Amino acid sequence: MGSLFRSEEMTLCQLFLQSEAAYACVSELGELGLVQFRDLNPDVNAFQRKFVNEVRRCDEMERKLRYLEKEIKKDGIPMLDTGENPEAPQPREMIDLEATFEKLENELREVNQNAEALKRNFLELTELKHILRKTQVFFEEHLCIAADTIGAHYRNPLSFVAGVILRERIPAFERMLWRACRGNVFLRQAEIESPLEDPSSSDQVYKSVFIIFFQGDQLKTRVKKICEGFRATLYPCPEAPADRRQMAMGVTTRIEDLNTVLGQTQDHRHRVLVAAAKNIKNWFVKVRKIKAIYHTLNLFNLDVTQKCLIAECWVPVLDIETIQLALRRGTERSGSSVPPILNRMQTFEDPPTYNRTNKFTKGFQALIDAYGVASYREMNPAPYTIITFPFLFAVMFGDSGHGLLMFLFAGWMVLKEKPLAAQKSDNEIWNIFFAGRYIVFLMGLFSIYTGLIYNDVFSKSLNIFGSYWSSNYNISTLQHSSVLQLNPNSTDFNQTPYPFGMDPIWQLAENKIIFFNSYKMKISIIIGIIHMLFGVSVGLWNYLYFKKIENIFALFIPQVIFLVFLFLYMVILMFIKWVKYGPASDIKYSSYCAPSVLITFINMILFKDTPQVKGCDEWMYAGQGVLQKLLVIIALLCVPWMLIVKPVMIMRSNKRQHYQLNNHGTENGDVEGAPGAAAANPPAPQGGHGEEEEEMSEVWIHQGIHTIEYVLGSVSHTASYLRLWALSLAHAQLSEVLWDMVLRRGLAQEGYVGGIILWAAFAVWAVLTVGILVLMEGLSAFLHTLRLHWVEFQSKFYTGLGYSFTPFSFEIILDTAQATTED
Repeated sequence: MGSLFRSEEMTLCQLFLQSEAAYACVSELGELGLVQFRDLNPDVNAFQRKFVNEVRRCDEMERKLRYLEKEIKKDGIPMLDTGENPEAPQPREMIDLEATFEKLENELREVNQNAEALKRNFLELTELKHILRKTQVFFEEHLCIAADTIGAHYRNPLSFVAGVILRERIPAFERMLWRACRGNVFLRQAEIESPLEDPSSSDQVYKSVFIIFFQGDQLKTRVKKICEGFRATLYPCPEAPADRRQMAMGVTTRIEDLNTVLGQTQDHRHRVLVAAAKNIKNWFVKVRKIKAIYHTLNLFNLDVTQKCLIAECWVPVLDIETIQLALRRGTERSGSSVPPILNRMQTFEDPPTYNRTNKFTKGFQALIDAYGVASYREMNPAPYTIITFPFLFAVMFGDSGHGLLMFLFAGWMVLKEKPLAAQKSDNEIWNIFFAGRYIVFLMGLFSIYTGLIYNDVFSKSLNIFGSYWSSNYNISTLQHSSVLQLNPNSTDFNQTPYPFGMDPIWQLAENKIIFFNSYKMKISIIIGIIHMLFGVSVGLWNYLYFKKIENIFALFIPQVIFLVFLFLYMVILMFIKWVKYGPASDIKYSSYCAPSVLITFINMILFKDTPQVKGCDEWMYAGQGVLQKLLVIIALLCVPWMLIVKPVMIMRSNKRQHYQLNNHGTENGDVEGAPGAAAANPPAPQGGHGEEEEEMSEVWIHQGIHTIEYVLGSVSHTASYLRLWALSLAHAQLSEVLWDMVLRRGLAQEGYVGGIILWAAFAVWAVLTVGILVLMEGLSAFLHTLRLHWVEFQSKFYTGLGYSFTPFSFEIILDTAQATTED
């Protein structure tokens, strides 16, 4: 039970493993996830460790698996995830896995290369087919162009080149030809309607067929260089129509054959990927486990015989027996006859902090650790936060309707947590909500409760028990008067407290905001003082556990006295005022004579008497003035108490130890000057007195800072809890404004048109309610609650200077790898 309120007791252990059993034992410990290994080779380069070759082999296998995964995703093949958690394979199985991955990679690369070559041939034949088809018109025109260009008596025909170019390059290509050839070429082009697949990138590109007519070898060389510069593909094209038709038939036949071969190649590739997709998840798990094991083995040391591995690790004391059973299983699995040895070690190093969590407490523990990981065996605030966090949130978010929306959303996540967790969404906002589903669940539940206390449901009230107020006015007065008053000291009120929450009559009262303002402000102060006192009290358990008795007398007692005699006394005055003053006929006990608690508290601190109201008692109770002066004096005396007592106790303790050290020889019967006296009483090191003075100066400075921080913090922290009052009023007023400005106007409409307007008004109201009042206001209240816990509550006892227990766990490693892959 103690581990619930403070971190687990940890111990440093030394582990001796036979070399042949080390792999299997570490594998069992990885499945268990309860051991944090220390690096015993911090000065050894990562590339010089014993198992670096095995880690490299695992990296290479991971690379091949990522290549397979990429190809599988490219084809849109679903990867089977059975949810299995295969054990780490034995070292001898690495060879089989490597051979399997090597075969798959080579086969897939060969298939891809063949497919790319076939696609390139197919592209070339397709482009040639379009050239043969579209150049027929160009050849019919070139004779006329030639006659117009070089004259009818020129006997040599024009030369030409034909090819294909990207469609977007045509304008620049045409300008370059015109300028470079000075207009002595004739270019014709036609677009290819359907897109063509690029064999390298598999992108769909649009191209155009072109043919260029020119005269002479010089222009031919120039034209070909331009085509090469624009990455145009040139194809042979016969001039005779019969030759073109014959070539087109041959091209069509080859395209059909290529289609058949391509289809078979794609089918074979698909079959290879489908077979790989069935096992790739398990392969990833196996390879990552092997890699994690060898990476952990690299943290170990070898003994002089090179047959035993030595490790040091932090383990929870309660789990030592479980760890030993896991080591025994690993030894049996490896077939080793030498059992492992686990020895506890003594150390002065601070152990890691390990707080056991489950799916319910994990979110609350994460809130605490975000502020700072608890020091070892320090009181853990998480168990108390499970109650106080949603409660303080609900005080600020007190609306049963909004709380119900939050409760239902979180309840859905809780009920569907297994399928939702299996989806492993990469949406960061969703993952934050899902991880804190139990926090949201309790915040919604507590908000329903505080909403019922405030009697606030979407800014309206529930009339469950009826009203305990009744009107004695006649009907005409009620109809013609906008403001009426009810007398609480008459039959208007039945003089009985409302059973639960607020009377719904306050929803109609003009002074509703004034009443709730005073009520919520006082409630905030009361909750804050109790919360801070509880934080100071938790510190007592830290002092008792760590046996810091001087802190109890020098810190805890004066801190409690200071907080109780000043601020808890102010809370007591509030209760006295509530109980003593009311709608009484005697003026001394009526609200007229009720003093202001805040003014009374300020006058108490300033040693001033509260101004007496005519006809009223000067004090709320007998002896109040004397008692208040006494409380303030004692509280002020606590300030030097906190400042001086602890350093003085430390100085006396140091002197006592110094005295015992100097008289150690005499106490053992040695006489000054006798043999062995010098050995028993070694001389003090040089500069020891100066170091002691420097250390005491740090103690005085630290204690002064701590005292000032506590005294001033008691005032500022008490005022900080007024955010409970402010945010609660703001939330209620914003909800009421949204109702009056949107939904109420929709409800005021009549007829068919009124139904349409109501439908639209409700839609707007619902969207604004969820978006602003639930999400934005909820986030604001959450952050303010977080601040109250981190600063006002935890500062009273929590240091948070520890470091987290990070065990060697396959579950953590696989989850981290999965998240990294998705990112």
